[in-house]
Amino acid sequence: MNPLRLFWGWKPRKIECFRATNQSVKQLPILEKRKIQAEVLGPVFREMVEQVGSEKAASILKEAIRKAAIEEGKHFREKADASLSTMDQFVELMELWKAGGALEMEVLQQSDTRFDFNVNRCRYAEMYREMGLQEIGHLLSCNRDGSFCEGFDPKLKLVRKQTLMEGADCCTFRYTLDSENKDKNL
Repeated sequence: MNPLRLFWGWKPRKIECFRATNQSVKQLPILEKRKIQAEVLGPVFREMVEQVGSEKAASILKEAIRKAAIEEGKHFREKADASLSTMDQFVELMELWKAGGALEMEVLQQSDTRFDFNVNRCRYAEMYREMGLQEIGHLLSCNRDGSFCEGFDPKLKLVRKQTLMEGADCCTFRYTLDSENKDKNL
């Protein structure tokens, strides 16, 4: 008998079982995705600090995350429902970031050109603190928000004056879509 089966109840499977499908990847909650990324990037960041110093390490991480967020925005835009306006597509995506109670938010305004809300509880920030990564949590998550817009639609802009990750009592999200250039299908 296979010793792995005795110890862990492991059974050999065909390699096809381990291939990720688009459906299985989509089902991974964003909070869980960020945790997996942080488990890898935390030690990489600490090593970069030792090698090049904290300022340079933070700059490298910030730029790498910014570029990844732009690409992620492009990917999500390609998969978005073309029958919806840009802002409606974007608002629909928020469900992915809120999944599992990851964000507790209060919507202040929603229209074809604005989406304003405050986040009163952020499990992303809580998770980074629990992992001892509070010094880079803003780079791993908060930094992505405005950059994501660049990839999703360059006319979509974010203004945020404060975040929970930085110690404020809420995160302020104020998204605007340039009304002169908004989608023609509105």
